[in-house]
Order: sequence, then C-alpha cells, then structure tokens
Amino acid sequence: MKQITIYDIARLANVSVATVSRVINGTAPVKHSTRERIEALIQQYQFQPNAMARSLLKKETGIIGIIVPDLTNPFYTEVLSGAEQEALTTGHTFLLTNSVGDYQKESQYLSIMREKRVDGMIFLGGRINLRNGNETLDQELIQHANTIPTVLINGTVKGNAITRVATDEYAGTCMAVQHLIDNGHEHIAFLGGEMHMSTTSNKLRAFKKTLKDAGLQVREEWILPDSFSIDSGRGLMHKLLELRKKPTAVMCINDFVAIGAIKTAVDHGLFIPDDMSIVGFDDIPLAHHFIPEITTVSQEANELGRTAIRVLQKLMNREKVKKHTVIEPKLMLRKSSAPFR
Repeated sequence: MKQITIYDIARLANVSVATVSRVINGTAPVKHSTRERIEALIQQYQFQPNAMARSLLKKETGIIGIIVPDLTNPFYTEVLSGAEQEALTTGHTFLLTNSVGDYQKESQYLSIMREKRVDGMIFLGGRINLRNGNETLDQELIQHANTIPTVLINGTVKGNAITRVATDEYAGTCMAVQHLIDNGHEHIAFLGGEMHMSTTSNKLRAFKKTLKDAGLQVREEWILPDSFSIDSGRGLMHKLLELRKKPTAVMCINDFVAIGAIKTAVDHGLFIPDDMSIVGFDDIPLAHHFIPEITTVSQEANELGRTAIRVLQKLMNREKVKKHTVIEPKLMLRKSSAPFR
C-alpha cells in the first residue's frame, strides 16, 4: 500500500497543503468543519507527518539528548523516569546515551548530540562530578552548551558556567548524621565514595561538620573511602570490623554501599540495627525492600528529573532561568537505624 502524504490528505480534503499543516501543527485557526474533515482523513489513513520535514520547517527535532554515566544504577533510572514524564507534556522524546563514566565516550556523545541537532541536552555524572574539575573537559562541555541549551544534574563545571539542577547532598548528609546523633550514637563511621568525586567530598565535609558541631570526635580510621558499589560496602565493613575500636553507627555514601555493609555485618554475627545502625543515601527502590529496610536520604530523584526538564524547556524557549535550582532532600526513617543501647 502506498504511503499517504500530506499532499494526499490535502487533495482528499479539497484544501491546500498549508491548511493541513495548520491543523497538524496547530499554528493557526482553521474552520471547524474543515478541521474535522482533515482530522477524519488523518485517522482513516493513519497518516504520520514526516518528522524530518517538520523539524526542517520548525527548526526543531523534538529530541532531548541525555548523557548518563550508568544506566544500571536505579538512581539514574528514577531521574530518567521523572524526566520522561515531564518531557512527554511537550511532545519531546529522548536520545539516551550511556557513558559508563568514560570521558572519551562523553566527548563522542556530545558530538553526536550536535550532529543530531537535539533541541536540548541533560548531562549527568562523569566529568561534572570531578572534585577539582578538568579544564579541558569543562571547556569542551561549555562549548557544546553554548550551542545546545544544556542542564547539568547534580554536578557543575568551572565557574558554574552551565545551568544546573541539584539535590542538596550536603544538607541531606547533615540530616542523616544528626539522626544518628539524636539517637544517642557518638561513635560514627563513614564508608564509601571516591575522593576525587565532588559528591564524596561534599558528603564528607557535611559528616565532619555535623559531628564537630555536636562536640563529637571525628576518627580518621573510621573514614574509609573506596567506591560506590555493594562490593565496596562489603569490603569496607570488613575492614571496619577488624579494628579494635568499633563504631556503633555508620553513614554510607549511598544505598549500594549500605547494602554491602549490612550484608557483611550480618555475616559477622551483628544484628542491624541492635548492634549497629547503618544509614544510606539516594533512596533507591531496593532500599525500601531490603531486609532490614534501609534508613536513607531521598534525593527526590523523580522530581530532580522533572525539574531538570522544566528548566531545560525554559532554556529552549529562551526564557530566563536561575543558574542553580536546588531540590531539598528528605530523610527516610526505616529499620536499619535505631537508638543506641
């Protein structure tokens, strides 16, 4: 069967191609009876407007490019879920790429975004989470952002040159540590994270500040960085339990590390939270279903994604936006933490 075109619809409706275009794009009023006739023909022949032709006409592709560092991480999928819900309200779809934290891949995907002429771009993880940044990588991203409206999620570049949306991880860490202190814990450890990443340094600063403000000692031997994985949590808890002096509570860089820490603690015969309270960060779906359910800090990942798209849409419409939009975190009290006995 021959593919129906806008010219066929116009001929069958006995109107001009411009009139059919106005009905499809809603760019100008059309007589009610004429609109009904055109819409009936569109439905009858299941006509799909040519997306490429429309993009040339409107100078828009209807596509938002997204660069994510790890699609297997449920935190990022929650962010993407919120972003997709918001993008659908304006008819945008995604060109989704997974950089796996590889800066070279990020550069390749940035070039692809420009080649595909995406209307806007969302960037997560990788280079924007480096503690001290990287001049070359930052400048490359800034140059692309000068061409494509861009929003960074939970990250920044030198000079805060690109619009960003972020959860206040510092405040969230303070909440979690204060919760442990309020429950009578005076001996608190910090597990996980890579020291060259800004999320680790931000959370560690908040951890130390909250302890010092409460008049409690920061024991450096209880601060054990490594990475962000479950295996990291297992290994770090094993190191912690080998120490002569042990903490009664642990703040973890994220929920994956918390899960690993709990598993190792249980393997060593500890009861969580009776013998040790453990708190995570992110509030991934598994945190609510793990045993024990994990007390954690919600980054409001879904809202983070939705807000990023709303800000990006304003940028694409050339409206004024704040350079930095902050999402407030929430402390989720569950069963992995309890008062000190």
